[in-house]
Amino acid sequence: MIIPIIMAGGSGTRLWPLSRSSYPKQFLALAGEHTMFQQTIARLNGLDHAPCVFVCNEEHRFLAAEQVRQLNIEHGGILLEPMGRDTAPAIALAAFHALKDNADATLLVLAADHVIENVDAFHAAVKIAERHARNDRLVTFGIVATSPETGYGYINRGRVLDDAFEINQFVEKPDLNIAKTYVDSGEYYWNSGMFMYKASRYLEVLKQHRPEIYAVCEKAISKETNDLDFIRIDEDVFMTCPAESVDYAVMEPASSSGNGDAVVVPLDAGWSDVGSFAALWEVSELDDDGNSFIGDVKSVNTKNTLVRSDERLVATVGIENLVIIDTKDSLLIAHKDHTQDVKSIVNLLKADERPEVKLNREVYRPWGKYDSIDNGSRFQVKRITVNPGAKLSIQMHHHRAEHWVVVTGTAKVTNGDQTILLTENQSTYIPLGTIHALENPGKVPLELIEVQTGTYFGEDDIVRFEDRYGRT
Repeated sequence: MIIPIIMAGGSGTRLWPLSRSSYPKQFLALAGEHTMFQQTIARLNGLDHAPCVFVCNEEHRFLAAEQVRQLNIEHGGILLEPMGRDTAPAIALAAFHALKDNADATLLVLAADHVIENVDAFHAAVKIAERHARNDRLVTFGIVATSPETGYGYINRGRVLDDAFEINQFVEKPDLNIAKTYVDSGEYYWNSGMFMYKASRYLEVLKQHRPEIYAVCEKAISKETNDLDFIRIDEDVFMTCPAESVDYAVMEPASSSGNGDAVVVPLDAGWSDVGSFAALWEVSELDDDGNSFIGDVKSVNTKNTLVRSDERLVATVGIENLVIIDTKDSLLIAHKDHTQDVKSIVNLLKADERPEVKLNREVYRPWGKYDSIDNGSRFQVKRITVNPGAKLSIQMHHHRAEHWVVVTGTAKVTNGDQTILLTENQSTYIPLGTIHALENPGKVPLELIEVQTGTYFGEDDIVRFEDRYGRT
């Protein structure tokens, strides 16, 4: 049976400020009601497959767990990478994990940040790929190119294999003129980054061509432990693993062997990796003027423009081909033809060590979320939302005191030796150095305003004594 491996790493820097390193694009609802991660899971409905295994960064573990929980599905665990080492090691970890329970496991490796409009065509391609994977071939899905894109790598097809092709070679991102020749020839596909192969066959080829990656991953996964929904590996061992993509480590060496080991299955299904705001505009629902507006937007004489507004009113007059992204802490205005350059802005922000690169003003936690409303040299104000039944860790702070005012719901508060219940318009004061905890015992979300006063407000001024999410 197929085991879907959904790769949920990556930072999506070209979609800043929507996508941040702590809350990247795969966990955002960019093209529909559900997030891209959730859409990837739902896309598997109708295929005969085992429960999904997810691979994500340690930092994103609670995002992934919460979004899986919302779908109410059985899953095979969330495999955590202590740090990113690109796709070849990540898939190796998943392959070793799958082989522990099934020596004949066949992996369907999918990225969590793709849009596929024609699910039936995707399912048909998966079934073709499965037949070839069962014959020990390494299969990738080649997207039927509709335009000479310079942002994608390409796959050059070779000899016909019934409903697929041997792979002649993988080609790096070309310039525009070369991309045009590729598309005109009809013999090149966009490289989708989706794969199917037996776990054992993948590891066999990896061991042959990248034995150091194989050895490190085998050792790291041999000490795997289960923690809630999460599968943890040996962090110290994995830190020594070389970083390399699956294309370089496995697929390219296999395609150059001359044995027909590497196969490409054409996929024409309305695919996009939503790698820029221009790509997001292309997959969005457009009005008669070619505009896509989400949020409080008013426009006059505006055409072919993408606007996303989290909170404020955005008004546009007499503009065309622009991207306007207004979040709670940042505003981006770009020409649609230059959205690939957003990454350059992110690099400038990184050089200045700006927090907007990593964090949005609204930060999600396993118990809910908080929104940093205001701050100064001696204070910080947050709006905190605690999910029904959730509880923050039992903790204390060395550098700040806190005032809590309940806005909606019921709060169960541990304040030193006291445990009290607070409802709307009631408040409490947590002195500096006092052990405390906050819990929502009710059935509706708890919202409160927290005013912190003191000399330092960093998240590292949290001393946790007990935490149901394993963060002590």
